[in-house]
Amino acid sequence: MPKIRASCSSRRSRRSNSFCKFLAFIHNNPPRQVSLLKRVSYRELDRATDGFRRIITCDSQSITYEAKFRDGSVSVVKEVRSVDQGNEVFDKELHLLGRLHHRHVVALRGYSVGRKSFLVFECTAKGSLKDHLNDPLKTPLSWKTRVQIAIGVAAALEYLQFFCEPPVKHISISSSNIILDEKLVPKVRTLTMINSAPNTHYVRLSEISVVSLTQLSNIGCLCSEERAYVIPQFGALLLELITGESSPKESADVIQWIRELRSNLSMHNIIDPDLGNSYNFKELRDLLSVARLCIKVENTQLTQAFTISHIFWYLQKRFGNASN
Repeated sequence: MPKIRASCSSRRSRRSNSFCKFLAFIHNNPPRQVSLLKRVSYRELDRATDGFRRIITCDSQSITYEAKFRDGSVSVVKEVRSVDQGNEVFDKELHLLGRLHHRHVVALRGYSVGRKSFLVFECTAKGSLKDHLNDPLKTPLSWKTRVQIAIGVAAALEYLQFFCEPPVKHISISSSNIILDEKLVPKVRTLTMINSAPNTHYVRLSEISVVSLTQLSNIGCLCSEERAYVIPQFGALLLELITGESSPKESADVIQWIRELRSNLSMHNIIDPDLGNSYNFKELRDLLSVARLCIKVENTQLTQAFTISHIFWYLQKRFGNASN
């Protein structure tokens, strides 16, 4: 009898060891297939982009194409060229992007790997926010729509910074980086890291322009430097929604710009002429105050306690029922 118990115990031990080895193997050798994303063949992309002739943008870092697939769907296809495209790094980024699911974040639909690497994103119908603010042929955005765009972008930023695991570490916000769907709902084009070198490079998937940052020591949270980078950009975006004018690119110029607006112009003169008198003055005043506070964050100690979550909460509470 003791021998039988010993034998059973030995079998249980072997099964346990085998199971542990199996778990260790799975942990150390994750499947390469990105299950949540559709893998698109090069031939499909070639056909959908009319032989890669439907070019949207082209620069030294990437080429963007419009793709019309046989099922009638339309997508934006980016050929990622000047980055380290090792399989392990590229797969990691696909898994990260594939997990981004938010109403106000552009979704990655698929990918293609081989001699060239492509990312396939959803395509929205109405173009970028910048197009709507600057193109005289487009119907001007109402005040209510502009406020809702601000709230939507803030919601996307909060999601990317605090509710993704791992969080999207570097985000760049501008009117050209925000696109609108058929209902004028804003969607933020995301950024991702596609380089595993010690000095990490972050790549904007909307424009594929490279920005160098010190790699975070704690992947679970964002440092105040990154918060300080995003919040002033959001403030500049609010100013653009209010005035209809693009702000200068450098942060120092943005600060000077808002000071000049405050000292030389009345609030009625600041507002985008396309709005006429169709706006709420109290809401304008409050939104301008938020923009000033966001831009002020860059040079103050507010970065330690002031986050995009606070901004999103205030905008929801104050402008949840924005007037027309």
